[in-house]
Amino acid sequence: MPPPQLRAPLDPLTSTAVVLAVAAVSSSAPLIAFAAAPALAIAFWRNALAVAVIGPYSLTRRRDEFAALRHGDGRRQAGYSALAGAALAVHFATWMPSTQLTSVATAAGLVATQPVWQGLIALGQGRRPPPVVWAGIGLAVLGALVATGADLRTDPRAFLGDLLAIGGAVAAAVYTALGERARTSLSTTTYTTVCYGVCALLLLLVCLVGGVPLTGFDDATWLAILGLVVGAQLLGHSMFNYALHRMSATTVSVLALLEAPGAALIAWLWLDQTPRPWALPGLGLLLVGVAVVLLGGARRQPGSPSARTLAAQSRAASAGSLAFGSGRRGRRSR
Repeated sequence: MPPPQLRAPLDPLTSTAVVLAVAAVSSSAPLIAFAAAPALAIAFWRNALAVAVIGPYSLTRRRDEFAALRHGDGRRQAGYSALAGAALAVHFATWMPSTQLTSVATAAGLVATQPVWQGLIALGQGRRPPPVVWAGIGLAVLGALVATGADLRTDPRAFLGDLLAIGGAVAAAVYTALGERARTSLSTTTYTTVCYGVCALLLLLVCLVGGVPLTGFDDATWLAILGLVVGAQLLGHSMFNYALHRMSATTVSVLALLEAPGAALIAWLWLDQTPRPWALPGLGLLLVGVAVVLLGGARRQPGSPSARTLAAQSRAASAGSLAFGSGRRGRRSR
């Protein structure tokens, strides 16, 4: 049996990439809460503008791969990519409104339970996560109950936002599971173009049918939307993917949980969302539970979800940030 491959020592460029990635994704939920626009409209523009950036490159450099999507096994990969896009649309349609109903902290914290749902999906597929993963799932569920119970006692509207955030986490887990199947033969750019394109189209249809305005926002809101595209959607995840060349997938995924204090700090300083005491222990338990799930996945038994899958799950769909508390909301349209 060959010896394990050793990774090169961590270099300053990789360290900088991780810092930039954490800062970029930490800004996601605060920007959504700040923007004075309907959450569904923000979700549409976030995906549509991302496709506008990566689409021309993908269609030019991957013409043969796109042509192959019409035949044989390519049609199956195209189907998985489209279904992943639909799941991503559900994720954005639930989680992004949740940031405007509850606090940035609680919404982002609950949606970060994606790896927990990934483990449960694996169980449904006949793969058995190791006991340490179940221990992490238990901690995360207990933390979520404590955090959402605090909102239920104080604000039913915020509790609805909590439920939407949990729905967003489940949808993100489904999105990643489908994406894993699609990526067996597709390049990142081809898969992303199809997936984001389907997501944007479905969100556009929902906005048109529901009469959700897509224009007429102020300059600050457009800047917030552009910040989401350039920051969390493109820069953040690109930097995390770059770091995977020098770090293990599990290490990167656990570092991604540093979104938590990052988003909390941004929401506190910028949006005046002061931490709510009862939410602190719950979200702290949730964060520990998710970390245990990710670390347990790295020491998995044969047939359980891979560490790389769990790492991708923790970053799926640029899911906002774990953070703490509630308080005054940012500016937004109701």
